[in-house]
Amino acid sequence: MEISGRIVDIHNQLIFPGKIFIQNGIIKRIEQSADVPDHYILPGLIDSHIHIESSMITPGSFARAAVSRGTTAVVSDPHEIANVLGIEGVNFMITDSKKVPLKFYFGAPSCVPATGFERNGATISPDEIKALMKFPEIKFLSEMMNYPGVINHDQVVIEKIEMAKNEGKPIDGHAPGLTGDDLIKYVNAGISTDHECSSIEEAREKIGLGMKIIIREGSAAKNLDSLMPLFKTKAEMIMLCSDDLHPEMLAKGHINKLVARLIADGYDLFDVIRSCTLNPVLHYNLESGLLRRGDPADIIVVDDYHTMNILETWIDGEKVFGQGLVNFEYENAVPVNKFNSSLINIDNISVPAKGERIRVIQAFDNELFTKEIIVESHSGNFISSDTDEDILKIVVKDRYFDSPPAVGFIKGFGLKRGAFASSVAHDSHNIICIGVSDEDIVCAVNEIVKLKGGLAVCDRGEVSSLQLKIAGIMSDQPCESVASDYESLSGRVQSMGCNLSAPFMTLSFMALLVIPELKISDSGLFDGNKFCHVPVFV
Repeated sequence: MEISGRIVDIHNQLIFPGKIFIQNGIIKRIEQSADVPDHYILPGLIDSHIHIESSMITPGSFARAAVSRGTTAVVSDPHEIANVLGIEGVNFMITDSKKVPLKFYFGAPSCVPATGFERNGATISPDEIKALMKFPEIKFLSEMMNYPGVINHDQVVIEKIEMAKNEGKPIDGHAPGLTGDDLIKYVNAGISTDHECSSIEEAREKIGLGMKIIIREGSAAKNLDSLMPLFKTKAEMIMLCSDDLHPEMLAKGHINKLVARLIADGYDLFDVIRSCTLNPVLHYNLESGLLRRGDPADIIVVDDYHTMNILETWIDGEKVFGQGLVNFEYENAVPVNKFNSSLINIDNISVPAKGERIRVIQAFDNELFTKEIIVESHSGNFISSDTDEDILKIVVKDRYFDSPPAVGFIKGFGLKRGAFASSVAHDSHNIICIGVSDEDIVCAVNEIVKLKGGLAVCDRGEVSSLQLKIAGIMSDQPCESVASDYESLSGRVQSMGCNLSAPFMTLSFMALLVIPELKISDSGLFDGNKFCHVPVFV
């Protein structure tokens, strides 16, 4: 078998017309040849950090969408499903991924639960981390979100890190805004990457200490514009990732879109391609091909590397995408879940006035960070949403132990009516809801309870929803179908006044306690700087 075209050689940094000969899935030889088609051949692209669960589809469904975008491998942290189901969730991801040819390289989730300040569905102990580290499918210790635990030498945290070191596997980081002596302690513990940088100064400080920077461009957090100048000076320290990519974004493109943007902005072709091929292969010790003799034939064919329009995708010498068609099938997954929540009523989410000033979460479009603001409340005996000031009620309902909902207030979503809810709520995936009227909030939350996981919109009692039957966070339906339903629900939320570009994605991060400044868990408001719960009333 042979593939011919203009070969992009990232090792010798040249492009030449040639033919690639493949035998038993391996590149046997590469020859120059003058008579070749006018298209380009590159190594398959690798997403260096992604939570497959955030695409709301299973690994098998994800693979069918990703190969059409030139993705041949992903470095995946199953942190989300692990917080729901523990080791059972990790095993589900590994088993499901083996049904398809896309190469999934998984990490052992290091922070399950992510913090001790919220209810989740499972715990992964140091002994379980030790067992996971023996799995050939596990290539690294997943992002160490508990950076205070690293800095303060928490015994359990350090034990997990040492287990990865003992197996010679790298340790991913998660340290937004960490700097100075605390950053030095974090890096010296063995943390080797960070994908949370939002400024060039932060990234340069971390690179100076030896960390690899994984530039993230996902559905909620977009850092490519800020960080792309790193390619001018530290290209060997850079990888590319999507981190959290919702289904409608995956349907439109993947890492190929980032490559095209970087090349269009004048960055070196070979530096850019290496960031999503060679660099992750070397860092994570992956079995992905790099377009060399003896490598697995993981190859993509594009019409023009400036546009990165994918014509063909090959994995282990098999054409998995070509002529606009995916060349493999995926069988439906066996549902796994953990959902134990009863219906709520208006009394459950009423907030009696206990003062005149309240803490409010200030959210921002395309950002995971929030701010704490203090506002005057003039609602009488009970505090309600105030659409004139864009102060809306936010509710989190524990889905595992059925404890009463926590209620707070948030600014930045812009809703004028209705409510929307989701059981995709990082990291514990309890039910989270934002709304104007208590009636619609109850309606949206109860729809999620009835579905045992999914997304819901309620507008004056009229409800629309999308069921996510796999752990309450994923569907095994095709990406295009889930994306269509997701976009329809997002459109409804925006029609109700929400001015965010990805309302459900932003909603899902309002419960992510490890990203400052003010968030909310099933136990109430949480100060991400002080790492403690705080009351609504000041």
